[in-house]
Amino acid sequence: MKSNRRSFLKYTGIFGLGTVGASALTACSVMKTEGNGELDHIRKAAGRTRAQQFNMCGFAAPKIDTVRIGFVGLGNRGSAAVERVSYIDGVKISGLCDVRPQRAAETKARIKTMGHDPVFYTENAESWKKLCEREDIDLIYIATQWDLHTPIALYAMEHGKHVAVEIPAATSVEDCWRLVEMSEKTKKHCVMLENCCYDFFELLTLNMARQGFFGEIVHCEGAYIHDILEGLFSKDKRYDLWRLKENAKRNGNLYPTHGLGPVCQVLDINRGDRLDFLVSVSSNDFMMEQLAEKRAAEDESFKQYVGKPFRGNMNTTTIRTQKGKTIMLQHDVTSPRPYSRIHLVSGTKGIAQKYPLEPKIATSHEGWLDNSTFKKLEAQYTPAITKKVGAMAKEIGGHGGMDFLMDWRLIDCLRNGLPMDMDVYDAAAWSAIGPLSEWSVANRSGSIDIPDFTGGAWKFNKPLDLELKVGGTTGVRKAK
Repeated sequence: MKSNRRSFLKYTGIFGLGTVGASALTACSVMKTEGNGELDHIRKAAGRTRAQQFNMCGFAAPKIDTVRIGFVGLGNRGSAAVERVSYIDGVKISGLCDVRPQRAAETKARIKTMGHDPVFYTENAESWKKLCEREDIDLIYIATQWDLHTPIALYAMEHGKHVAVEIPAATSVEDCWRLVEMSEKTKKHCVMLENCCYDFFELLTLNMARQGFFGEIVHCEGAYIHDILEGLFSKDKRYDLWRLKENAKRNGNLYPTHGLGPVCQVLDINRGDRLDFLVSVSSNDFMMEQLAEKRAAEDESFKQYVGKPFRGNMNTTTIRTQKGKTIMLQHDVTSPRPYSRIHLVSGTKGIAQKYPLEPKIATSHEGWLDNSTFKKLEAQYTPAITKKVGAMAKEIGGHGGMDFLMDWRLIDCLRNGLPMDMDVYDAAAWSAIGPLSEWSVANRSGSIDIPDFTGGAWKFNKPLDLELKVGGTTGVRKAK
């Protein structure tokens, strides 16, 4: 039987190749050929080790009474952040930077409170350097296209600024290392703006895990499943179609942190455990090239994307931690599926899952707990940060309030001299999954190590403080 099974697999595999469309084979071959040489550096950077120069995990920078902020990148995310932050007490918006001058003026109009008189930096593509060089700025808030995240963050820290950077913080493993080294060297915070860590069910399950409700955590799942296919090809959505370009040159999980960040916090990654290695597999692309051809027939500027080996529509990455826990992570921004980040936490005593329908909790195989029991657990385990700021966050908004809660926590930590919930090691480890998954996909789902950006400090770093024992003093301003 075993021999027959081998023969069956052998021959079905051979003959199966004959049924695959030429375009699919060509796309895979091109992506693989391009990846072989270009992705060698990823393996080298992944195997790198270094001694930690200074531990930024748990580091409390000196208090800043009024946090003076410069914003770089005033598109959808950046301009919305300016509006949200303007509500927070103890903040002064001092600079607005974008290559499009009209965006600076439009964003200034979104500021809701008094006491802000931002200078515009819109002269050229490097105007952000002048903003970073100002001596009267404490924090640079970065919401540009991905390839500028690391250069601006490095320059800002080098010039004495704390940094809050949109996701991912870096698109290469080398840049992840650079962020870690610069943060340690300058003792400046480099916080990745992973808003999903501050969504309400994610905070609830994090606190439940801290209190032992799930027992020993065994397995977690996260995802970014969000149909933005049409938006990728829209010139009105993103400056210079930058996200389409990312999807046309890279194949892997390009946007890992929405699903990964919250479960890493549940698993105490970099604070008692660490990400060890991963394997990753991508489907072919069945949608982006077709849409590129359709757009090219209407607009010649899209012809450059015809025949491109686009990223596979679905990527699935499996991660194992040093302590033997597992994470399943998915990425799909093109399929017509309901939005989902999954957010599954499975332990020896219970399980929680947020998507695709509604949050659920169970303590046995017999089924999910009823709504009444769920509400009781929610009341029992809601963390202090949600009790303090939750209602305020929902009122001001930003993806249901999690954006504001993230911004408020960032400012409150700076004003009270508290350690950050998300430090540079988190920014590096979570962002590194992108390029590492690219290498794995290009190498027939080969296993690749995930660097220990903490230099071994994960073994004694302490988990997050959810109780706001210190701080929590920052209020909200009234709109003008």
